Amino acid sequence: MKVKRAFRVWQRHFTVYTKLYKSSFALNFAEPILYLAALGLGLGAFVKEIKGVPYINFIAPGIIASSSMFAAIYECTYGTFIRMTFQKTFDAILATPVGIDDLVAGELMWGASKSVIYGTTIIIVISAFGLVYSPLVILTIPVIFVSGLIFSGLSVIVAAKVKGIDYFNYFYTLLMTPMFLFSGIFFPLDAMPPLVTRIAFFMPLYHVVNICRAFAYGEIAVVRWDIVWILVVAVILAPYPFKVMRKRIIK
Repeated sequence: MKVKRAFRVWQRHFTVYTKLYKSSFALNFAEPILYLAALGLGLGAFVKEIKGVPYINFIAPGIIASSSMFAAIYECTYGTFIRMTFQKTFDAILATPVGIDDLVAGELMWGASKSVIYGTTIIIVISAFGLVYSPLVILTIPVIFVSGLIFSGLSVIVAAKVKGIDYFNYFYTLLMTPMFLFSGIFFPLDAMPPLVTRIAFFMPLYHVVNICRAFAYGEIAVVRWDIVWILVVAVILAPYPFKVMRKRIIK
């Protein structure tokens, strides 16, 4: 794999995004803001505080994590599959000196970049509304990039495995929705049965939520093991999108 060629793939996706960003950005931006408004303000009128902070302040850092996750997943499931199958973009790219590994690396880099774009936007919004307590929230950006690589990697693996675009419904319904609901975004998991907490430990979003919330509160030491978990999983997962996509394309 050559970094320069992978960057060219990333650059191609970025160029396309700059032409279509208004519609794409609006859809990805509106959903987390609606969650923040409906649950933070609506439900927050009844749930006054959680762990000593107003409810809307409690969920706001989690919205950073979930928004960045869905940005990477949407890009590297539907986006990757459409480029590979319907638009034949992969065929055109591979007709150049770019190899399969360069192509996959570009896809992963772009998915992680989308995570940073949307995560950073949410950081700016919630900071403008006074929903964070510390400027250390800016440190979530590199964490979001690493977690974006994880979610992009998982998504590329799924995109390489599914037989048709409709099969993504299983991925979203059986994996992403439970992860979204039970990663501590909307309520502390220590109120749930111990089994739920044990399962949540293996979900990347759970650790990203912990990190975003801790940094928004100005706490770093309490999430050092969450950071280690994210880094270790990113390293372990790294080879698999390349292997699976190579089999799909060569077949």
